[in-house]
Amino acid sequence: MYFSLLTPVEGHERAAIHQRLAGPYADHQWLWRLFPAAPGTPRDFMFRRHDHDGVPRYYVVSHRAPTPIDDAWHLQCRDYAPNVEVGEQLQFELRVNPTVRHARDGKSKRHDVVIEAKKTLLRERGLQRWDDWQGDDKPALQELVHQACGAWLARRGEALGFELDADTVLVEAYEQHREKREGSLQFTSVDLRGRLTVTDPQAFNAALFNGIGHAKAFGCGLLLVRRIG
Repeated sequence: MYFSLLTPVEGHERAAIHQRLAGPYADHQWLWRLFPAAPGTPRDFMFRRHDHDGVPRYYVVSHRAPTPIDDAWHLQCRDYAPNVEVGEQLQFELRVNPTVRHARDGKSKRHDVVIEAKKTLLRERGLQRWDDWQGDDKPALQELVHQACGAWLARRGEALGFELDADTVLVEAYEQHREKREGSLQFTSVDLRGRLTVTDPQAFNAALFNGIGHAKAFGCGLLLVRRIG
C-alpha cells in the first residue's frame, strides 16, 4: 500500500486552485490520472481533499504507486504499512458518508443517518416537517448531526477494530452534495475528528486500507490517524 500527498507547487498555487473548482466528481476523475490502467480496471485508491486557507491538498491511499500528473502539483509518496497495537490511542480525522439501509416498498436503499434521525423524531411527535417543530426541545442541527453520526461511527467500531472515545468527537462539517450528471450524483459528507482506541489491529488496518462507509470514489471514507503526542 502507498500513502501520498498532493499539494500545489510553490508559485503555481493559482493554477492549481483554478484546476480544482469543479467538485467531488471532477476530483475523482482527475485523480484517476495518478493511476493509469486499462479501461474497466476497478478503482484501487481512496482520497481525502482538505482545503486550508483556500488552497486544496489531497491525501491518497492506494494499492499502486501513483505517477505525477501536472506541473502545478507536487506529489509525495511513501510505503504505507501502519503498525498499531491493541490499546493504542490515536487521533483521527474522517470525511464519511454515513448511511443506514432500510427496506421500503419492497426495495432496500441506503438513507442519510441525519435525515433518518429527523424522521424518527418527527414521527415520535406526530409531525410531518422539521419546520413544524417549534418547541424548546427541538435540537439544533449541529447537535443532531453530532449525535447521529457519532453513534453511527461508534456502532461500526467493533467490526472495524476500534473503540470510539465519544466525548472527544467533533463534527466539523455537514454537507449535501448534488451534481447534475448522468445518473445524478447526490450524497452527504460529514467531517469528524476525535480519538479512538485500537481493539483489533488486523481489522483496524483493513479500515485504514479499505475505508469506512460509502461514496469513497468522491472523497469519503479515508481514515486519517496519527499517534497522540
